[in-house]
Amino acid sequence: MIDVEKPEETLMRVLLVGRTENRLVSDRDAVSELSGLVKTAGMKPVATVVLRRNEPSSKFGMGSGKAAEIVSAAQDAEVQGIVFNFELSPTQQRNWEKLSDLVCYDRQEIIILIFADRAMTREAVLQIDLARLVYSLPRLAHTYTALSQQRGGQYGSKGSGEKQLELDRRTILEKITQIRRELLTVQQDRSTMRKRRERAELASCAIVGYTNAGKSTLLNTLTGAGVLTEDKLFATLDPTTRRFDLPTGRTVLLIDTVGFIHELPHTLIDAFRATLEEAAFASAVIIVLDAADPNIQMQHETALGVLEEIGARSQPSLLVLNKADLLDEFTRARLVSDYPDAVMISAKTQEGFDGFATALENLVAGTKKQYRFPLSRGDLVAMLHREGSVLVVKYEDDHIMVEAKTDGRLESMLKEFEFHE
Repeated sequence: MIDVEKPEETLMRVLLVGRTENRLVSDRDAVSELSGLVKTAGMKPVATVVLRRNEPSSKFGMGSGKAAEIVSAAQDAEVQGIVFNFELSPTQQRNWEKLSDLVCYDRQEIIILIFADRAMTREAVLQIDLARLVYSLPRLAHTYTALSQQRGGQYGSKGSGEKQLELDRRTILEKITQIRRELLTVQQDRSTMRKRRERAELASCAIVGYTNAGKSTLLNTLTGAGVLTEDKLFATLDPTTRRFDLPTGRTVLLIDTVGFIHELPHTLIDAFRATLEEAAFASAVIIVLDAADPNIQMQHETALGVLEEIGARSQPSLLVLNKADLLDEFTRARLVSDYPDAVMISAKTQEGFDGFATALENLVAGTKKQYRFPLSRGDLVAMLHREGSVLVVKYEDDHIMVEAKTDGRLESMLKEFEFHE
């Protein structure tokens, strides 16, 4: 089936509402990521309002005067919707739709819409369904309007009454319970596959990082995986695992994962926990950042924050700065200074791949140890060649001396043969 993009004139026109207290940040930069999300969701941003001074209120999340100003800007731009770059409570969302007579989205709902459109596997579909149901449960009145508008319904249409809302609330709760039960089965299957990989005695490396940083492009270039790559946010939702042979002959498993994003909704972190936990169970983590993005520090902090939340922060890691082909000399020098332990590459041109392979080898090889094996245990020497990084082998009269780098699992297996002078 050929995916044909909608003509631009048929896209929903929306007003973007951003918020920043930094006077040096332009309106465009304040909503640049939101603009990318909105375009990925199949909408057309046509106007922007940025709040420079926040006046919190329970009704609109800002002062009523500013709310009236935003509605006026929406009318002037002739938009069909308003998208906020921050979370709205269910009550605030309903107040905004009543005030503007337009469909109103917050950042969290836009991300859920993108994920719902891009989910392909059974696991991803279940995870997105769960996140969408949890999000929509307190917003049923809004959901009737918003979803019908997404499917071509009439703007400003109303829900089906209190009785229907209560019926739908019970239906959603039942669906949430059913999906969580199905996801438990899927997670058990994923655990089984993970155990099979462990029995294969291969180190695994999870490729993580900010969305659109080039993780899938890196995997494709290294392994020919054929993973979908687009210049859009969240091009990949489903983890892909491929074998990669290092220059030394050692084979590792590379696992592509869903991209992170600043303030990733907790409903999505919870829903994708089983997928994200691939990073927690991997031997090491490759953190990929977009070196050409001026917000690279925020990308790095977001990646570390999500890794912390899923219990993968303590994993051995390699920081990779991708898209080096887009850098000028000044930016390149600054990044080398700011991230001295990182490897700079271009997944597109393969610049820096030799250094990346060496760094990856060192990452998975582990700690340098000396081992003393009986002459009859040549199989252990072979295993070290296959799974570790052998530096020196000496055959003595009654034993075999081996100096090698081993990771945690291999190191524990060979602990009884460690030799200390």
